[in-house]
Amino acid sequence: MSQTKIIPIFPLELVLFPRQELPLWIFEPRYKQLVDDCMIGDGQFGVCLVDVSNKIKGWNGPKSIGTIAKITKCEDIEIDGMQLQIQTLGRSKFKIKKIIPPSIEFPENYDPHSIDGHQVISDNIQKSNNNEKLYIKAEVELIPEIDDDILLKQWEHLVDLWKEKITKQAFPQKIEPFTLDQILTQYYLITDTPTIDYVYSLSALGAKDPNDLQPILEANSMEELIKRVEELLTVK
Repeated sequence: MSQTKIIPIFPLELVLFPRQELPLWIFEPRYKQLVDDCMIGDGQFGVCLVDVSNKIKGWNGPKSIGTIAKITKCEDIEIDGMQLQIQTLGRSKFKIKKIIPPSIEFPENYDPHSIDGHQVISDNIQKSNNNEKLYIKAEVELIPEIDDDILLKQWEHLVDLWKEKITKQAFPQKIEPFTLDQILTQYYLITDTPTIDYVYSLSALGAKDPNDLQPILEANSMEELIKRVEELLTVK
């Protein structure tokens, strides 16, 4: 039987993979409310790639597949407590089953970086009761982790594809092989015992756009994952 839960959702212009670290700077009042609620609870929220075609009360909605982020550290970076720096760690993947909309519509001419924009949202927080949230929530179903092993020859094939892609993209500039190995070393991707986390990291290193990584996150088997990473790293 699948496991479901209700969690806050934070749509971002990035893809978070399981076990990856993600630092975030929180400055919007609605996401300050989200973090406050998480710190009172289990410290978990969902990170999803933004889906600009999916508007929820005028706000940018999330893609349907995301990753639960666990807050591991939270610090005030302003005296007023309205700007936070949090450290998070990716945990399980999930699929959104039902969206729970925020309590307010997207304000007209809203600018999240402006004082006026902050005031509009802060005013709504003061008017709301504890059950009304200004951020998106969702009922989600947890997705089992891919537990298949990746063979060393599969990993070496993906690394070769990555090297070929970087070399072709740099043309006419020539990149020496040792330079590519230095990059892999810098990102701790030199290994004889690869795991799925290495595949995720290599994918992130080879992607130009977060949307390129969403199909990687959505893969449900090692075979499907390898195929999608091959497509990502193949220069057409």
